[in-house]
Parts: sequence; C-alpha cells; structure tokens
Amino acid sequence: MRDISLLFHDVYAADPRESGFRSPAADRYKLTIPDFEAQLDGLGDAWTLDSPPPVTLTFDDGGASYYTAIADRLETMGLRGHCFVSTNFIGERGFLTAEQIRELHSRGHVIGTHSASHPQRFSALTPAEMRAEWSESRLKLEDILGHAVTVGSVPGGYFSTAVAKAAADTGLQALFTSEPTSRRSSFNDCALIGRFTIRRGHPPDMARRYAATAPWARCGAWAGWTAKALVKPVLGPSYARIADWILEPNR
Repeated sequence: MRDISLLFHDVYAADPRESGFRSPAADRYKLTIPDFEAQLDGLGDAWTLDSPPPVTLTFDDGGASYYTAIADRLETMGLRGHCFVSTNFIGERGFLTAEQIRELHSRGHVIGTHSASHPQRFSALTPAEMRAEWSESRLKLEDILGHAVTVGSVPGGYFSTAVAKAAADTGLQALFTSEPTSRRSSFNDCALIGRFTIRRGHPPDMARRYAATAPWARCGAWAGWTAKALVKPVLGPSYARIADWILEPNR
C-alpha cells in the first residue's frame, strides 16, 4: 500500500475566523472541532485493521488552532503532524507565535514552510519571486527553530514545474502539493508528495476512506482536482473571487 498524505487546515470552536486566514474561500477548508475529531476517530478505526495504513497528516497556513486544538488531539493518538507556516503572519491574530512554533517542534511536530506571504497564485510568480518566498520563509523558521527547514507545502494548490524548481533551488528536500495522489515523484532531488484534502462538508469518515478502504474515493478526489486545475488557469486571478461569491453570495 502506498503512503497517503492528508491535507487539513484550521479547526475552530465557534467561528471559522478564530484561526488562520479569514475569507469564505479559506473557511471552506476549516472544520469544527467535533468534525475534526470525527475524522481522527475514523483514522483510529482504520488503524485497528491488520495492516494499518501509513498516513501523513499535514496542516497548511500556520493558524493558531494547530497549537490550541490540533496538536493535543494528535498526541492523544500517539501522532505528530506536519505544520506548514506562512511566515509573514507569525504572531498576527489567529496565527501561531514564534514561541508556539518552537514548542510544537520540541513536542515532535514537523515545522515546514508554506511560503512567506501566501501569494494568491503562487505559480503566477516569477522564478525569482518564488525563490524569495521559499528562501525568506525558510530563513525565518530556521531562525526560530535553530536548525535547517527542508520541507514545505504549496499555497493554494497552485503548483507547476517552476514552483518545484524554485523549491529545489532554495534547498527544500520535500514539497507537498494539493494533487490527490499517493504516487511520489521528484524534481532535482526534491521529493514531490501529493495530498488528499479534507474540507468542510465531507463525511465524517472521509479521512478513513482516503487512507484505508476506498480507492474509489481517491479516484473521485483526483477527478475533482483535475477539473479545478483546468478551470484555474482560465479564470486566473478571478478564480478566488468567483469561488468566494459562489460560497458566500450575500457577503
């Protein structure tokens, strides 16, 4: 069985704006705490099988909920996650502080870069701008942690060969994308790792389906991702605005 990587974002108690980026587009990836716990429970059920699935749990953006809600729940299950931080927002409202990042690292969680400024369309940047995003973010995290940071994730799912090249050029050894695949590849010694996204409205056992028992679920995720990948270049910068309007037409 191939390794499966799952992509989560923030969780919240009462309001999605408690943690991470605040917009309708961001909110659709946030789970309530009970919904997040249900996904973890489903994974726990999968791990009671004779051949427990190898799963990597990743969390994008660097929202404060990783420290306040997510890490404790993972640790209760004997797990640690990959926390990818958009470093320009460290210490801002709803985001992790430097002290929290250091503590999470000391507790065994993997800290990686999610770019510096979380550009709306990362793949539309120039190669120099991409390299600056990776480099500046890595340097800030390395200053906080005191060691090299060699893992990252692509903001917004905007991946391209140029994005991978910039990551490899700036020293990243592993780059997580949003492509829902369990097949790993590489570019210039930088491993490229796909992920299956868990979002608001998914069934409570979606993580288990991706991880263990339902290859058809993974095929469905890939089909949906492929369709979105075709639409994004056509709409360009309008994609995020249109997605927000569809999700929250009265806002």
